[in-house]
Amino acid sequence: MCKSSITSVGVVKSTFAEAILESDKQALLDFVNKFPHLHSLNWNEGFPVCKNWTGISCSEDGSRVIAVRLPGVGFHGPIPTNTLSRLSALQILSLRSNGINGTFPLDFGDLKNLTFLYLQYNNFSGPLPLDFSVWKNLTILNLSNNGFNGSIPGSLSSLSQLTSLNLAHNSLSGEIPDLPLINLELLDFSGNNLVGSVPKSLQRFPKYVFMGNSESLLNYTVISSPIVLAPHEQNAKNKNVGKISERALLGIVIACSVLGLLGFAFLLLVCLLRRKTGEGYNGNLEKGDMSPDKAISRSRDASNKLVFFEGCNYAFDLEDLLRASAEVLGKGTFGTAYKAILEDATMVVVKRLKDVNVGKKDFEQQMDLIGRIKHENVTELRAYYYSKDEKLMVYDYYSQGSLALMLHGKRGESRTPLDWETRLKIAIGAARGIARVHAENNGKFVHGNVKSSNIFLNSQTYGCVSDPGLSTIMTSLATPLWCHTIELLTGKSPVHTTNGDEIIHLVRWVHSVVREEWTAEVFDVELLRCPNIEEELVEMLQIAMACVVRVPDQRPRMSEVVKMIENIRQTIGTTTFSEAKSENSTPMPPSPGI
Repeated sequence: MCKSSITSVGVVKSTFAEAILESDKQALLDFVNKFPHLHSLNWNEGFPVCKNWTGISCSEDGSRVIAVRLPGVGFHGPIPTNTLSRLSALQILSLRSNGINGTFPLDFGDLKNLTFLYLQYNNFSGPLPLDFSVWKNLTILNLSNNGFNGSIPGSLSSLSQLTSLNLAHNSLSGEIPDLPLINLELLDFSGNNLVGSVPKSLQRFPKYVFMGNSESLLNYTVISSPIVLAPHEQNAKNKNVGKISERALLGIVIACSVLGLLGFAFLLLVCLLRRKTGEGYNGNLEKGDMSPDKAISRSRDASNKLVFFEGCNYAFDLEDLLRASAEVLGKGTFGTAYKAILEDATMVVVKRLKDVNVGKKDFEQQMDLIGRIKHENVTELRAYYYSKDEKLMVYDYYSQGSLALMLHGKRGESRTPLDWETRLKIAIGAARGIARVHAENNGKFVHGNVKSSNIFLNSQTYGCVSDPGLSTIMTSLATPLWCHTIELLTGKSPVHTTNGDEIIHLVRWVHSVVREEWTAEVFDVELLRCPNIEEELVEMLQIAMACVVRVPDQRPRMSEVVKMIENIRQTIGTTTFSEAKSENSTPMPPSPGI
C-alpha cells in the first residue's frame, strides 16, 4: 500500500472515531436536556466531553464514553428513553441518590457492556427486568431503596461475573430463585416481602441479609466454608495430625466470642457516628428513605451537604466520602489531612478542620473566597462540607507529596536528592502562588500558614501553595515566620534538634551562621554537589533573609519577591505573571516569610 493510501486510512479512522464520540456526546446532551434536575452540570457543548464534563469518563484512547457517574444531581421524573441507551460502550452507570421514578428503563437492554449499575435511593417502581442475561458482564448491581415490586427474576443466575447484588428495601415478593453465582460475595435482600425458604445456593450468606421478610426465610443453618488446615511437615510425629485439641478448640471459641463482641461494638459505633452525622438535615425524607445522604442530594435547601465549586468535574457525594478508604497524610495547625480513595478509584485530599471559631454563614463566605482563587500555583478548593460537628475541605491529590516530605522524608543512601533546578522551580511557583493569594479580596487576603507541608508540585513541577485563608476562621494560630525558601536552601526542618538535643529554630540559626560569615555552612550538602550554582545559592539566600527581617514593613512585597527569584535564573520561570504588573496600583501585604 502506498504512503498516501496509509495516510488516507488513518484519516478515515480518525474521522470515524470522532463521529462516534460526537454521537455519545449528543446522547448525553439529549439526556440532560430532557431530564429535569436541581443542580447544574457543566456540560458545555463547546468543551471536550472526555476532559471537562462532570461525571463523564472515557476510554483510554478517548474514543468512547464508558462511565456516567451522576449521584445526587437532583434528577426527578422517569429517565428519558433513547438517551443513555445510545452509549453502547458504557460500562459504569451511577444515578443513585436522585429522585428518579418510573419503571426500570427497558432500553437499558442496549447497554451490553454494562459492568457496574448503581440506581439505589431513587423512586423506581414496577417489576425488575425479566431477562438479566443481556448484561453478561455485570459485576455490581445495586437497586436498593426503591419501590420495585414483583418477583426476583431467575435470569439473575446467568450473571456469572456478579460479585455484589443488592435489592434491599423494595417491595419485592414471592420466593427467592436459585442463584448459583459462585463469584457472588455481597448479597442483600432485606426489607422486602419475600416468602418461602432460602435456596441452598444462598445459604452461605448470613441471616441478616434476609431480615425484614417472611420469618420462614430465617429457618436455615448458615453453610460455612470448610476450614482447610495447613499440612504438617513430613517428619511430624504427632499422631493427631489434622485434629484439634480440646484446649485449642476452647481457644478458638473464646477468640470467636471476643471477635463477635468487638464486631458488634464496631457496628454500634458506626451506627452512632452515622446518626450523629445525620443530625440537622432538613430534607423531607420520603417513604422508604433510611439514610441522611438522600436528604442531602434531594433537598436544595439541605443545611448539611457537600458543596462543589463551579468547574469541578468530580462526581461524588458525602456518602462516597463516608465510604472511601482513607489514609492520614498529616496533622497540621488547622486539622488533619486524609487521602481518600473513592469507589471509582478517584483520589482526593480531605482536610478535616478543627477549632473553627465562626458560624455557618461566615464559614461559607470564607470558603467562597478561597474557592474563587484559580491559579496554577494555588491548590484549588474543589468542595467543602459544613455541619455542627464536622467541617471538611476537598482538594485535588498531589501524588508526589508535600515539599516537607521531599526535603525531610527520606534522608539516607536510597534517597533521590532534590536538585537545585527542582528547588528553584518550587520557590518560583510558591512565590507566584502566594502573590496571587495576596491579590484576592482587593489585596486584603493573606495566606496565614505558609510552610513546606503546605507546598506541593503541580503538573509542571512548580511549587503550588495550599490552605490559604484559613487563619481568619480558626481558633488556633499558625506558627509565625515559616520560611520554606530557607528550608529549600538548608534542607533542615524549621525547628529541629542537634545531636545534643538542643532545639534549633531555623531562621535564627541561619542568621547566626551568616553573621559569623560561615555562609557555606548554611547550604544543604546535597546542593553543594551541584556544580556552578554557588552564586545562585547566595542570591537566593539574600532574598530569603530579606523576607524574614524582624520588621514586617521592611520585607519586600510578594510581587517583588517573584521578580527577584525569577531573575536568579533567566531560563527558569520565564512565563508572564500578569498579576504582578497590576499589583503596583493596589497596596499589597509584605512577604509573610516565604
